[in-house]
Amino acid sequence: MPREDVAQPDDGAPAAPLKPPPREIELKLSASPEALETLRGADLIARHARNQGVTRRLDAVYYDTADRLLDRNGLSLRVRRSGKRHVQTLKRSGSGGPLVRDEWEVALPDGALDLALLPLAEIGEPLASLAAGQLAPVFATRIRRRVRRLDYAGALLEIAFDDGTIEAGENSLPVSEVELELKEGEAAVLYEFGLAMLDIVPLQVETRSKSARGYGLAFSRLPRAVKAKPVEIAEQDNADAAIAAILGNTYTQLLGNLAPVAARSGPEAVHQLRVSLRRLRSALAIFKREVASPALVPIGQEAKRLGHVLGPARNWDVFITQTVPDIEAEGLDDAGLSVLRTAAEPFQARSYAAVEERLADARTSRFLLSFGALIERRGWRSGLASETMTVLAEPAANFAGRVLEQTHRKALKRGRGFGSLHPEARHELRLALKKLRYTAEFFLPLHDGSLTRKYLARLSRLQDALGLANDAATTQDLLADLRKGKATGPELQFAAGAVHGWQSRHTIEAGRTLKKRWRTFEATKPFWT
Repeated sequence: MPREDVAQPDDGAPAAPLKPPPREIELKLSASPEALETLRGADLIARHARNQGVTRRLDAVYYDTADRLLDRNGLSLRVRRSGKRHVQTLKRSGSGGPLVRDEWEVALPDGALDLALLPLAEIGEPLASLAAGQLAPVFATRIRRRVRRLDYAGALLEIAFDDGTIEAGENSLPVSEVELELKEGEAAVLYEFGLAMLDIVPLQVETRSKSARGYGLAFSRLPRAVKAKPVEIAEQDNADAAIAAILGNTYTQLLGNLAPVAARSGPEAVHQLRVSLRRLRSALAIFKREVASPALVPIGQEAKRLGHVLGPARNWDVFITQTVPDIEAEGLDDAGLSVLRTAAEPFQARSYAAVEERLADARTSRFLLSFGALIERRGWRSGLASETMTVLAEPAANFAGRVLEQTHRKALKRGRGFGSLHPEARHELRLALKKLRYTAEFFLPLHDGSLTRKYLARLSRLQDALGLANDAATTQDLLADLRKGKATGPELQFAAGAVHGWQSRHTIEAGRTLKKRWRTFEATKPFWT
């Protein structure tokens, strides 16, 4: 079978490597107009500037088909005018990390859309089969951009201060942001310069491109929650590459859920942001046993801090959208449970306000930028002893087998004497199993097969059963808060009692199968052996 990364000629000539697409490496940071103005005049910019900079007026129109074919395939197509010059640009979501996108630009002689000027064979479908007549304007951007080039830490950067609007019909969104584009050098410098700017003015990491915001505006579409994708680890990778892949994977999921949470896209957004932080903390825990890098410690601390504020929001989401509806669906709709939902909504609103405040905090921005820089620099290598550096050089499969075995044994130890475990011990077991599941999923590409699927299925069923008791305990804490709230009364007390009885019955029923599920999992052969 021919390799996918090599062109296969028809005439039997030696294969030539495929040319990688041109790429844009860019970090966006949103700021208030006042902060933007302060930053433009900052000594940090003046000291590293190559030139005085230029100011341009950039008006762009974005195109797509009626069914948003380009958007659905991760593409954005625009024609931008600056003075008398027109440029047609196609961008595609890249696979090289959260800062990277493929980008093709061509000059247009008259400003009219012309797909034939793009390298369609290189770009491929669906663009290659489209005609310009199938495309129509979707939204526009009107931006005033001030651009300077900077020399910083051995890299050449282009910094753009953008203010203006995104417009779709009668609707518009303000734009006020800094774009840092890497022209030469290492991508880590983008994060590091972002941290330096954060010392001057408040900034937030902007995870959505102008095109993504434009589509959201044009179609009244909120950003969607992002689930974790499989970690890209190959058999030939070493442990160092595996650590980079795992941390990069958790970082991508973390960044992808910031905008959905900020936009209040729904319960799944908070859930997936929380999952990304739990996956990150699980990864850091297993790495600590093998690579005790001091550089990873503050990342874990900040992940814990951010995850802590998400807990109440997630708990109230589950209570309002799952717990109460599930009980009503079982025939208890006459128990007046709607009073619980109504009473819970102010608590949910306050928990979301706390989340939004934390996301807007400069400390969160510092965490996100520091984490990105650490991944790019592979900062966990710093200050390690020579024997630890040997661990980083070993095959990823060896590293994976050892950490899986350690995590598996720790979970089994937590479950000793399972039938007589007190609630706190079962809670600790549940957390150990969750960490085990994340660890198994991290290394799944190295061990995909029937044994792996059986192991994960049994682990998942055990987690579900243990989770019922935890859900019931969480619900009781929420009901206690409601009973102390302003909406308390006989109706609420009666509904709370119905919920308590329903959950108690389900917990008892689950307990009858719990011991069996534990024994089944305990006897399951580890797939990494």
